[in-house]
Amino acid sequence: MMPHTMLSALLKLPRLYKRAVMLAVDFVLMMIVVWSAFALRLGDGLSPHFLEHTYLVGVLPAISLPIFYLSGLYGAMVRFMGPTEVWAIIRAVTVSALAFIAIYALLGAEGIPRTTITIYWLMGLLLIGGSRFLVRAWYQAYIKQYSPREPVAVYGAGAAGRQLALSLLSTREYEPVAFLDDDTRLQGTSIQGVPVCAPGTLPQLIRDEHLKHVLLAMPAVSRGRRRAIVESLEEQPVHVRSIPAMSALVGGMARVEDIREVDIEDILGRDPVAPDEALLQGCINEQTVMVTGAGGSIGSELCRQIFALGPKRLVLFERAEPALYQIERELHGLIEAGRSPAVEIIACLGSVSHRRRLEAVMRRYGVDTVYHAAAYKHVPLVEANPLEGLRNNTFGTWHAALAARAAGVKHFVLVSTDKAVRPTNVMGATKRLAELTLQALAIADDRALAPWLGEEPVADPRTTFAMVRFGNVLNSSGSVVPLFRQQIRAGGPVTVTHPEVTRYFMTIPEAASLVIQAGAMAQGGEVFVLDMGEPVRITDLARRLIQLSGYSVRDTAHPRGDIAIEYIGLRPGEKLYEELLLGENCAGTTHPMIQQAREEHLSFAETVYALEQLDAASRAQDAQAAERLLADYVVGFERRSEVVSEAQPDEPVSPTTTSPLKVVR
Repeated sequence: MMPHTMLSALLKLPRLYKRAVMLAVDFVLMMIVVWSAFALRLGDGLSPHFLEHTYLVGVLPAISLPIFYLSGLYGAMVRFMGPTEVWAIIRAVTVSALAFIAIYALLGAEGIPRTTITIYWLMGLLLIGGSRFLVRAWYQAYIKQYSPREPVAVYGAGAAGRQLALSLLSTREYEPVAFLDDDTRLQGTSIQGVPVCAPGTLPQLIRDEHLKHVLLAMPAVSRGRRRAIVESLEEQPVHVRSIPAMSALVGGMARVEDIREVDIEDILGRDPVAPDEALLQGCINEQTVMVTGAGGSIGSELCRQIFALGPKRLVLFERAEPALYQIERELHGLIEAGRSPAVEIIACLGSVSHRRRLEAVMRRYGVDTVYHAAAYKHVPLVEANPLEGLRNNTFGTWHAALAARAAGVKHFVLVSTDKAVRPTNVMGATKRLAELTLQALAIADDRALAPWLGEEPVADPRTTFAMVRFGNVLNSSGSVVPLFRQQIRAGGPVTVTHPEVTRYFMTIPEAASLVIQAGAMAQGGEVFVLDMGEPVRITDLARRLIQLSGYSVRDTAHPRGDIAIEYIGLRPGEKLYEELLLGENCAGTTHPMIQQAREEHLSFAETVYALEQLDAASRAQDAQAAERLLADYVVGFERRSEVVSEAQPDEPVSPTTTSPLKVVR
């Protein structure tokens, strides 16, 4: 075996020097190949026939090295050799043998048996290919001896699993000790020296190999199957991680750097329903689309999916400059990389509280469809700042909807929340009132709306208003999942508000796709409700994340566990259980994941009166009055016993303003 010091020195050489060493070694090896081809055929290492053609010892290696270089032999890293590199060696040596044949034919070299060329080809494969595999074996032995690695099991012995194991064998972090696979035809065999075992042998592997990690390498299986596998691993004291979907891996190659924590979708998700392409295209393709709150979790995903559906123009409207810059650069990056057709992207800074700004943007760019995702959604923050929540969530929706109607926008879709149903917090109440404003606008006639639409008529002023209501989205801003992962990395405790608290969950891409499809179904004033599946106990979610991270839960039954779950009590305005419907009156649609709620709402006159009262309370900075009014108009909302009023505005409202709501333009 190559001495430790020599191999260590070689590994530290710059890449250019390593290539020079490989070229020198290959030149010497090809000289040996030429000599051995004659020696093996003629039975004499220094036969007269060989001595007559000794020029081949220099000529053939000199011809072969450029061939090897052009074949990519010196661009590949030997320690990561795989099938691609093997084929490159075969091609390179074959072309070198063809060069030998050309020399034989051109020079009419007598005394060279033709079988010498065949032996030359075989010896070239043996020495050029074998030398590289020998270096790789030396490297792996060096890593194993001088860099102790964590033993891991790879779940999945398919193409991704095999490639991942090959990558692991060349790293300093992990050593694959077993494949786990349900295929009985593979069990009992070995791949690259790693045995393939049945999943049921995992407890024994944990004991015998001191196994602490399982890597999921099944990017092509359904989400339901991945979820079942993850559930089967929960009770084992191992850290479960995975590689992403095959579509996310370049060329289908699984790499060590692709390893990540198990997707929360694999724990809670379900197999998504294929989208209806007609619904996806309906309000987007070849149209100008605007997304408010474009930098948020849902807003940015809406932008990505809309961008992929081929709009004529995409208008990004966002008040947070860093978030707007990030999503704009991301979309421009896709165009510059040639991964998407060119779409005109317009980035607009602005607040949905400013109707003039909204209407000006919609008119200037001829917006056809608006997805209104701008909102304050963090319950505790809005509880502490109720008037700002009211101004942004309710009045922001009112201003955006009026601007859309005045500018002749065809479709206006509000992204709502399950917290709007019988809300116990200000955030939910303001979102429900936002829904009520759209429902009122949907039934208002042109005469009632005339005072609100300004002096610039449009050719077709009718706008179709709709709302899409759903629960929590996984890994969004403020989601419990990133918080739980952070707490687990810190050693705990993991904090949960209440043992019985439950929530609905959906992935961000699925929610955005369904919002787009639901909006295309709208005829005017509908409240669409997304099928969120079964609600999830947050305690169960915390427990599963702890176990899949390789730790045990510390509780009264297991006092020696690693990480405790601590209950901190419900936050102000927080519910134990979320709802999606105000009543039982709900009808299906043409899409299996989208339902339509039929709920009572206010008339347009009642809505305007409520908004005028709330606007006056907001301008007076009277949070208690605002919450009393919310309780009057929003079903299920109860005013808190004590409300801390927010700070007074810097500039008092003019006492001559008799109808504040009517002068927001």
